[in-house]
Amino acid sequence: MFQRTTETKESKTVSVIIPALNEAEAIQDVIKSIPQSGLAALGYQSQILVVDNGSTDGTGELARQVGAETVYEPRRGYGRAYKTGLARARGQILVTCDADLTYPTEMIPDLVRLLVEEDLDFITTNRFHDMVPGAMSARNRVGNAVLNLALRLLYGIRIADSQSGMWVLKKELVSKLRLISDQMPFSEELKIECIFYERCRWREVPITYRERVGPEKLHGWRDGFHNLIWMFRKRFVR
Repeated sequence: MFQRTTETKESKTVSVIIPALNEAEAIQDVIKSIPQSGLAALGYQSQILVVDNGSTDGTGELARQVGAETVYEPRRGYGRAYKTGLARARGQILVTCDADLTYPTEMIPDLVRLLVEEDLDFITTNRFHDMVPGAMSARNRVGNAVLNLALRLLYGIRIADSQSGMWVLKKELVSKLRLISDQMPFSEELKIECIFYERCRWREVPITYRERVGPEKLHGWRDGFHNLIWMFRKRFVR
């Protein structure tokens, strides 16, 4: 069980936001893997915030049992869960990851340090740099390549992984972003808003990406096509 600490106006906090829909198999391990001691060594308290997006398997209660704060968001949608989490986050620095053990939470202190030392506003991550075999299907790899190309052609943004869901950003940046999508396009929308519209200081950082624990939530070609159409629309109607 993690200890809760009393915050003051002067305290610095990193909020780790984790959207979760029926992730009972992995949620406790994800929370336990977050290196709060590493963040403390950098001078930051930790807020671990799980957004339970209408789970029916007890995900939210399991998260509370190991010390996470849980907010219930019954309106389904990846983007909707993140909007709720962003609104409830207390930290000056925000970190995101999935609830299925795919992302390297052990890197969070290093990513936070990089954000601060290089005076960045936003960090996104590249899962393809070190992807464990079986972590992503061939179909999803092809879909990502198409979306990466579309992002480059439409916005001039050159990144290797337009769909990565692990980010680090300053809380002050969030109020400047026009985040519309409640569904899967939220991931690319956040990057477009930060990089293209706000012209913020940013970097893409390579990470390890692992095979998920629990059943797949993506709907393959349907989600990919939706993301592509949405990306075109966003370019002309912000």
